[in-house]
Amino acid sequence: MSSPPPPPARREGGRVLVTGLPEGSEFGIDCQTWRVGPRFGGLRGVPAGVHFVHCGLPRTGVFVVLGPGEAVLLRWDEAEARLGPPGPAPAPTPAPTPTLAPYPRGRRRRWAALSALVDRRAVERLQPSSRTVLAQAEVLPVLALPTPADRARALPPAPAPACRSYREGLRRLPALRPGPGTRLRFTPLPRRLCPHGAHPAEVTRNALDRTSALRDVLRRRYPHCPGDLLAELQFAFICFLIGHVYDAFEHWKELLDLLCRSEVAMTEMPDFYSTLITVLYHQLNEVPPDFFVDIVSQDNFLTTTLQVFFSYIGSPTVDRALRRKAEKFKVHLTKKFKWDFEEEPEDCAPVVVELPEGVVIPD
Repeated sequence: MSSPPPPPARREGGRVLVTGLPEGSEFGIDCQTWRVGPRFGGLRGVPAGVHFVHCGLPRTGVFVVLGPGEAVLLRWDEAEARLGPPGPAPAPTPAPTPTLAPYPRGRRRRWAALSALVDRRAVERLQPSSRTVLAQAEVLPVLALPTPADRARALPPAPAPACRSYREGLRRLPALRPGPGTRLRFTPLPRRLCPHGAHPAEVTRNALDRTSALRDVLRRRYPHCPGDLLAELQFAFICFLIGHVYDAFEHWKELLDLLCRSEVAMTEMPDFYSTLITVLYHQLNEVPPDFFVDIVSQDNFLTTTLQVFFSYIGSPTVDRALRRKAEKFKVHLTKKFKWDFEEEPEDCAPVVVELPEGVVIPD
C-alpha cells in the first residue's frame, strides 16, 4: 500500500534583509523597535503586504511591499545615516548568513489596522521620489549663496534689532526648500474656499460646508476611487507616528479637518465616511488624550474638529446606519479620552457686546 502524499508546503513569510547597520543601532518594522546585535541581518516570517522599516535617530525609513515568500534587501548608508531604497535580495549561498529575527507577530493586528487601506499603488504615489522617508527634513536655500560674501550680504545688518514677534523672526530666516527627492508627495489641499469675487452667500456656504473643496480634491487626485484619499490619511498618520515626520502630521490634520467639515458629502458618501470612522478609531487608539493639545493656545484641535463632525453627521439626512456608527464612536471617545463633544464651541457661543455710555439700540 503506497504512503499518502505529503501535505502541500506552507508558503513561508517574506524576508527583509539588512546590511551595514552598526551594532546597537535602533531598528524597527511597523509598530515594533529594537536595538540590534552584532549578527543581526534582518527579519524572517514577514507577512505579505505593505510594511514600514525604520532605523536610527533622527529616524529614516522606507516602505516595503512584499508578496508571499518574497525577500528584499535594504542597505544602511553610513555616510548619509539613512536606509537606502529596497532592492532585490541576493540568491542564497552556502556561506554562513547573519541571524534573521522573527517578525513580531504580536503586533501584526495593530499594524494591519493602521495600514489596512495602504497598498502598493498608495506607496508609489505618496512616498518621496528617493523612496526614503526622512524625519529630519533635508533642506536647501532657495537662493544660491556659494561664497561667504554672498552669505554675508543675505544676513540682516549687525547688530540686528531684536525680533518683536514670532512672524518677524520667521521673515528673517533664509528661504529654504526641500532637498531633491525628499518631499512626501501628498495631495495639495485648497487654501482658498472660494474663488476671488465669489458671491457673499457662496463664501458663507463654503466656509460652513467644505464639500465643494473635498469634491475638487477628489476630482483632481482620485476621480475613480475616492477611498484612496483615506489611504492617504493612513499613510500620513504612519509617517508622523512611526516615521516622526512633522509635515505628515500637519497634512493629516488639514486633511482630517477637510473631511470632518464636509456636511453634504456625509449624505452623498455614507460608505466613505463609515470607513473614515473605522480609520480614526484605530488611529486614535495609538495616541494619548493630550497629544493634540496646542502648546500655545491649549486648545485640542481634534475635539474641536470632531465636534463639528458629530454635529454634521447627526443630521436626519445622513444614512441611519452611519449615524449609529458615529454615535457609538462618539461614546467610545468620550469614555476613553473624557472629551466633551456636547459643549458649544467658543466661536459659536453668544458674544456680549458692551455699548458706550448713552448709546441705546432702538426696538
